[in-house]
Amino acid sequence: MLDRFTSMRVFVQAATQGSLSAAGRKLKMSPAMATKHVDNLEARLGVKLLHRTTRQLTLTDTGREYLEACHRILQQLEEVESDVSAQRHEATGLLRVNVPLSFGLRFIAPLIPGFTRRYPLVEVELGFSDQRQDLLKDRWDLIIRVGHLADSELRTRRLGDCPMVVCAAPDYLARHGTPKRVADLSGHNCLSYTLSPLQSNGNWAFGRDGGVQVPVSGNLRADNGDALLTAAVQGLGVIYQPRFIAAEALASGDLVALELDQPLLEPGGMHVLFAPGRRMPLKVRAMIDYLVDAFEGNAEGLQ
Repeated sequence: MLDRFTSMRVFVQAATQGSLSAAGRKLKMSPAMATKHVDNLEARLGVKLLHRTTRQLTLTDTGREYLEACHRILQQLEEVESDVSAQRHEATGLLRVNVPLSFGLRFIAPLIPGFTRRYPLVEVELGFSDQRQDLLKDRWDLIIRVGHLADSELRTRRLGDCPMVVCAAPDYLARHGTPKRVADLSGHNCLSYTLSPLQSNGNWAFGRDGGVQVPVSGNLRADNGDALLTAAVQGLGVIYQPRFIAAEALASGDLVALELDQPLLEPGGMHVLFAPGRRMPLKVRAMIDYLVDAFEGNAEGLQ
């Protein structure tokens, strides 16, 4: 009898690679054996998983559902095997971490060498994206996000606060004047971050609860804070960004923080998100603890 888990791996590779021959090469088996594994799966389940022609493979509707289930099962199996392998109680295996681009480059990427030295059996894969990610569907072990979190079943650990700053280049302020009130921003070239609910609807939010809405406009919007930072440093306009993005430019004098008549809105802090459940893989726990310790010791670096 063919091993069921091997058959599932063949099916996953066939769906991913687009052919049974490619799946066989990936798993170091003949095309005939790869075909036999998928035939065995379909016979056991009593359903068709793949539409097969001489040129391509496509998933049936049932095949797509089964593919998602196979991903979950095989990942769980890998985690169990990693935890008990050689009766070691060490963090092992591939750890997939998704982080926001600007924040990840500044604060997460520099931490990875130290983490891998401490946990040499863990292989880290970093994904950089400011777009919302689905931890379970996209098979991330951890997701780090800056800002308010949507309600979900995911568990979270807070890494720290995320103070904001409104700033502009001295050259821009010399040409256009320095805003003193948040209402003054309506007359300035405001460069907005499109992924923020605080800036994406044509208004910038201020006040302790975000209740002060100021209509703004500008000739640049972007889904990345560093793109806005570069434009602001070159004198294009005013930005409303996390202080960690503008910190170096503020320290060098390339940007000037504006003192306004309303409090700046704190966007919800920084969090690490991970899957629910009692059992947490050692590699995941190790990274969470490592990040929490690192950020507790570097709170000033985020101000």
